Amino acid sequence: MQIHELKPSKAHNKKAKRIGRGNGSKRGNFSCKGMKGQTARTGGKRRPGFEGGQTPLLRRLPKLKGFNNINSSKVIAINVKDLNVFDDGAEINKKSLFEKGLIKKDNLNVKILGKGTLTKKLKIQINQISEGAKSKIKKSGGEFAPLKNK
Repeated sequence: MQIHELKPSKAHNKKAKRIGRGNGSKRGNFSCKGMKGQTARTGGKRRPGFEGGQTPLLRRLPKLKGFNNINSSKVIAINVKDLNVFDDGAEINKKSLFEKGLIKKDNLNVKILGKGTLTKKLKIQINQISEGAKSKIKKSGGEFAPLKNK
């Protein structure tokens, strides 16, 4: 194929619609712009977000308050009574809590709270623990080793 043999495609030869060239052209009179009004006039465009004089959505919504601290860490709370699902002498960590279904994610910090009673002797290695939970674990014969926050 040579450059002098090139021809434009048939879709490329399509002519633009000539609107507003008399009623015989099917696109005369109002020229597909409806009757009167702002959009029928030349230059009759509205800015993005304009709602015809109604207070726009962006101005109706409240401004954001506060901020999200990117350094905050989410802590999941578990009560002592929930730990009775484990066998006596079991080692408890984030992975074992996740496998039992007590927490939904095993990558977040966990804190054990002192609500309820503990009947099992457990070895616990978790991020945080309350003083009440620590005394209940020791009373039941278990032990606690803190896990450092990451």
